[in-house]
Amino acid sequence: MNWHTRYLQQAAWTRDLRTYLFEKAGIADARRVLEVGCGTGAILREIKSPASLLGLDLEPASLAECRIHASAASLTRGDAHFLPYPDQSIDIVYCHFLLLWVRDPLQVVYEMARVGRTVLALAEPDYSQRVDEPAELQKLGKWQADALVRRGADPSFGSRLAETFYQAGIQLIETGPIQSAEKRRLPVEWKNEWAVIEADLAESVSGEDIQKMRVLDENARKKRRAGFACAYLFCLG
Repeated sequence: MNWHTRYLQQAAWTRDLRTYLFEKAGIADARRVLEVGCGTGAILREIKSPASLLGLDLEPASLAECRIHASAASLTRGDAHFLPYPDQSIDIVYCHFLLLWVRDPLQVVYEMARVGRTVLALAEPDYSQRVDEPAELQKLGKWQADALVRRGADPSFGSRLAETFYQAGIQLIETGPIQSAEKRRLPVEWKNEWAVIEADLAESVSGEDIQKMRVLDENARKKRRAGFACAYLFCLG
């Protein structure tokens, strides 16, 4: 599985939303912008701003690739639970498909609020709202959710995102769901999605069962509504 390809796919899902939220957060006048959990740079590489771009990630391999894709950014290896930046030193702090993976999401959000004036959580999935049709595909969603849990993720964290920010003392400005976009049903998107599914399930589901699900999904693709990820804009009071 090429994870940079996956991150680019996820970045494409939220591109229009990011443009709107970054503008609303004042990115044109920002001096410093930080991505917590920057991965391979799929988001950082696209930011058009005079601000100094910062990226933090725990994985050295991801940072090495990020240096290639987002060469203008200043990158730091670090733990999102303990951000190595002074209080209120960043104009915009954001994360993207991160909080479902961390040990203590509330602590990470506390840290984002400590160092940042405006905090954005651009996307977090809520698999509890996933809809798979026809009914034969419903177990595919359970297989994927179970696989995420085994890898240390919380696949329904999106349902608690707003409450987590509230507990961190952040004033909520705007929230909203990212509904499944039509482009996610395009053949290339579908193939990329299935590459992830097959990687997720390789150790827990037989190849035969996976292929049966793939055929069912291919036949139902144009009629199927996938689950959604929740995106929120939060601004410190």
